[in-house]
Amino acid sequence: MLPPHDELGRLPPGIHVAPWAEVESRCGGTPWRHRLLRGLREALISLKTAGCSVAYIDGSFVTSKEEPGDFDACWDEHGVDPDLLDPVLLDFTNKRARQKAKYGGELFPSCSPATQEGLSFLEFFQIDKKTGDPKGIIAVDLGGLQP
Repeated sequence: MLPPHDELGRLPPGIHVAPWAEVESRCGGTPWRHRLLRGLREALISLKTAGCSVAYIDGSFVTSKEEPGDFDACWDEHGVDPDLLDPVLLDFTNKRARQKAKYGGELFPSCSPATQEGLSFLEFFQIDKKTGDPKGIIAVDLGGLQP
């Protein structure tokens, strides 16, 4: 079960594992959030089909912010067959415009460097970009996600 948000609306530090149904329940609530959930789910189905077993969700989407701009996610690339993956998920050009247009958010391989300091996206997502404090993200086990 996902822990409550802190006083700043963030999840407490750490990786919090949740089934898709709990992500839907926790991250839904408005028509816009439901639209983002539909896009995220479609992207996660593509990842699962290609062999991905876990994805990590970050950004204002996992906070208590009522209307997040989009979602941010990264995915474990171990076992993923890139030939089975939607090519849009590997297109990082033009500030990931194709990903945003198709899915409503951005998705990155988790081990890819996110910063010039060499932090991976999985590491980078666990740092509040405004304060530098540690914060929580959600891990979704894609095994239970049904098409």
